Amino acid sequence: MVDFILASGSPRRKDLLLGKCYQFRVEPAGIDEWPPGTFPFHQLCEENAALKAGEVSAKYPKEVVLGADTLVGLEGEVMGKPGDLGEAACMLARLSGRVHEVCTGVCLRRGEEKYSFFEVSRVRFRDLNRLLIEDYLGRVNVLDKAGAYAVQEHGEMLVDQLEGAYDNVVGLPMSEVSKGLARFGVAPLKS
Repeated sequence: MVDFILASGSPRRKDLLLGKCYQFRVEPAGIDEWPPGTFPFHQLCEENAALKAGEVSAKYPKEVVLGADTLVGLEGEVMGKPGDLGEAACMLARLSGRVHEVCTGVCLRRGEEKYSFFEVSRVRFRDLNRLLIEDYLGRVNVLDKAGAYAVQEHGEMLVDQLEGAYDNVVGLPMSEVSKGLARFGVAPLKS
């Protein structure tokens, strides 16, 4: 039995949910996300999560659907996924030695019933030089990652300090997600 649908193709979100023993199936949403500037940063994450959950929920209105969106914010600028390695290197250089926010918006839906929220973590990067950035980009595929990095993949090369939920920076704040799923009667399998 499938307890809910994950409206995301993110292997990181899938791994986080499997790590907590949830049973689900994956149905990535096929929508265009709202672009930066459409909404304030935190609301943008939540609105994009709602778009994803809504698109999949329309196909499966009787099932619980989880949509999520993670973005990086630096002094009011939203950083999504880089278009290429050059843009990725520029993003990492801008984050160097600074504190940025990682926001994940989450939306749970079953038909018209909806619950959404966002969670924010603060991350301080080490001072990064060109060689370190090139080394990191050679180790990690960053083109599908907001802010051009993955804290769980050689994050020790970049991150000096993290305030808030680590799994939020990975892509899904599991403590709050578990509470949200419980509102819909979804519980993890017993281990």
